[in-house]
Amino acid sequence: MTVRPFHLAIPVNNLEQASNFYSRLLGCNTGRTSERWIDFDFFGHQLTVHLDSQADDVATNAVDGKQVPVRHFGIILEWEHWHDLAEQLNKAQVDWVIEPGIRFQGETGEQATFFLLDPSGNALEFKSFKNDSAIFAH
Repeated sequence: MTVRPFHLAIPVNNLEQASNFYSRLLGCNTGRTSERWIDFDFFGHQLTVHLDSQADDVATNAVDGKQVPVRHFGIILEWEHWHDLAEQLNKAQVDWVIEPGIRFQGETGEQATFFLLDPSGNALEFKSFKNDSAIFAH
């Protein structure tokens, strides 16, 4: 099977803030735009933000001692890229949902991970594995 980029559409309550977050803070290139939506190149995948004024409650589940937002999306980055981005975001003084760290240390599925919210409250997870074979390990 040929792996193709995924497409994900999410709600935002302010397009200008979303544009600043995804393009300026995360470095995502902007694609097509309209008055109600913007396409971004989210690390090789198509992310579309749609203007929507409704907000959802943020439910969480405990994962390895941290409260992880149930509704979230993210990307698996190469190990060095993950560390570089974590450092860049630390310098930008982002408000972390879960600060950068190693989860499941010493176990199957050990991973570097952090969570943050975009300006509309959408939770994003950035993770990395030293060994990609652990991504789908049991």
